[in-house]
Amino acid sequence: MIARPRFSRQELLFSLKSFAAAMLALYLSSRFALPRPFWAMMTAYIVAHPLASNVRSKALYRFLGTLLGCAATVVLVPSLSGSPELLSLALALWVGLCLYLSLLDRSARSYVFMLAGYSAALIGFPLVEAPAAMFDTAVARVTEIGLGILCASWVHSLVLPNGLGPSLLGVMDRALGDARQWLTDLLRETPAKGLDPRIPADRQRLALDITQLRLLSTHVPFDTGLRWSGGAIDALRYRVTALTPVLSAVEDCLQALCTATGGVPDDIGSTFAQHSGWLDPRATSAGVDDACAAFRAIADGPAASPWILALRIDLATRLEDLVAHWDACTTLRNDIDAGIAGNPVPLRRTPALARGALHLDRGLALRSAITAVSGTCLSCVLWIVTGWPSGSAMAMSAAVFCSFFATMDDPVPAMHKFITALLWSLPVSAFCVLAVMPWAHDFGMLVLCIAPVFLVIGCYMARPASSLSALGMFFGVAGTLALQDTATADWVSFISSNLALFAGAVIAARVTALMRSVGRDWTAKRIRRAAWHDLADLAAHPQHASTRHAFGSRMLDRIALLAPRVAPDGPEEVQVAAHRALRELRMGADIAALQRHRGSLPGEPLAHLFGELARIFRAHVAGAPPRHAPLLPHVDRLLLGALTADTERPAIAALVGLRRNLFPTAPPTLQP
Repeated sequence: MIARPRFSRQELLFSLKSFAAAMLALYLSSRFALPRPFWAMMTAYIVAHPLASNVRSKALYRFLGTLLGCAATVVLVPSLSGSPELLSLALALWVGLCLYLSLLDRSARSYVFMLAGYSAALIGFPLVEAPAAMFDTAVARVTEIGLGILCASWVHSLVLPNGLGPSLLGVMDRALGDARQWLTDLLRETPAKGLDPRIPADRQRLALDITQLRLLSTHVPFDTGLRWSGGAIDALRYRVTALTPVLSAVEDCLQALCTATGGVPDDIGSTFAQHSGWLDPRATSAGVDDACAAFRAIADGPAASPWILALRIDLATRLEDLVAHWDACTTLRNDIDAGIAGNPVPLRRTPALARGALHLDRGLALRSAITAVSGTCLSCVLWIVTGWPSGSAMAMSAAVFCSFFATMDDPVPAMHKFITALLWSLPVSAFCVLAVMPWAHDFGMLVLCIAPVFLVIGCYMARPASSLSALGMFFGVAGTLALQDTATADWVSFISSNLALFAGAVIAARVTALMRSVGRDWTAKRIRRAAWHDLADLAAHPQHASTRHAFGSRMLDRIALLAPRVAPDGPEEVQVAAHRALRELRMGADIAALQRHRGSLPGEPLAHLFGELARIFRAHVAGAPPRHAPLLPHVDRLLLGALTADTERPAIAALVGLRRNLFPTAPPTLQP
């Protein structure tokens, strides 16, 4: 016996609201005598989302993208209407250009560029053979899509709206909880046991939380309940993200102490045990100050060698930084609660890192754009050569598929999943358009005829695990129903349009498999190569503070990008790449610290160190085997000099970090 699907209250509510918005858009577009009412209905579903803020965000950016795509169509079609081949090539190039810009803007705004690309394809390709209707078609499409957007925004915002607050605050609290767990596991060390084996899982969870937090926070300006706390949310996201390199540095220093002394020293273990109250969100400022003073005193503990003394100074410095970051996190979290409750929120200066640069892979973006152009052009060639009346649908399908899945490392499995859903939609579409729709003699009957199908599809669209397949099913059914707009709902048009749709999707999948699909390890290597390039620039020249912040922002973003690619059962080389990325993040922070405190170290030896570091990182970028070994005595000499000259502690900590990150297997003794 087949079990009936069970849908939650939220899934049913989302489906009902989406269907109501779609029917409202369909009714209004029919009343206004728009040529393609089903476009308005499809748009209402496309911008639908369980969270009202995401609906408003997608609605705004989709309308702007559609407007830009229509403007491109108005410019291109009249100019090249005499040459269908050139017009098809121009539309394909426009799709590629917009996709490239979309992939370089890793914010919610990227939707504008992607929509501008394939909106021009959706509007322009049917006009290749009928350019005279260009202006009227463009205006009608903007009106229909705008109407669908307006209906979806109105229904999802006014009818039992689901705010972003619970989801965002839930992810935020989970990230703070995972960071606290990592901290707790770090501070739970004993001389006998060493580092806690659960720490790698803590790192993984926190990185995934940071990724989710960044994605959700892009919609904060569109949420009425969180809008006034947006600054505190941005600052807290920065602080939580910045905990990653600090926690990693503390972990590495404790590991070095375990290696050098056979375990965590007794006095450090007792300090951790006595001063853990600062992790409590309700900790007072006095408790935080006591913890800082206790951690600062670790540097003055017993040291059997200069290297152990350096490690103690490093650990004390990192722990003080850690306490400061954690205290800032708890303060900002309280500010967010105050803002949501309507109380005044203190104006706090958001660190530059919160608004800093993100990792951009221009090469991969260009590769994706070339793939989209190639797939679209190949579809156009087949269309022109065969003279297929429905060939424009094939070109449109290829452009949409190449654009929609371009953010994935390997888009082909998702494309195949979507195509499979389209295939499953064929019998449903045939039944609806050829058997049910003839009974729909008025709008009320039409709603009753299509309600069962779309209400069930809407419930599955609300589930993340099935949303892609449900979207494919929706496009198959709704796209076929759109044949009613052109009065071509017969067997010949049904078969021809669906064959063209599938042909374009298959072409997009095959071209993507040949030109664009990459593995997780390949992406991880490119991320590391970009990190080496940034490290070389950071070491080669004294950098302005904003440049150092931008590097930190990119490196933290790279950690978040690597996290989904590092599954516990993933390839070992990908796991190693993520671990090395953390090490490179720490190296960047250490180089930046040395740049800030370069006045407290000898000028010429430090300049030599920076020059050698730049050479090593450039060798990594070029793929040449770098020579690290000659640099170890130089670092040890600088470190011994800093210890005897009573240099500032952050500079000593930075030198210790560089030694550990460049030479993780170096002996636990300084050898100048």
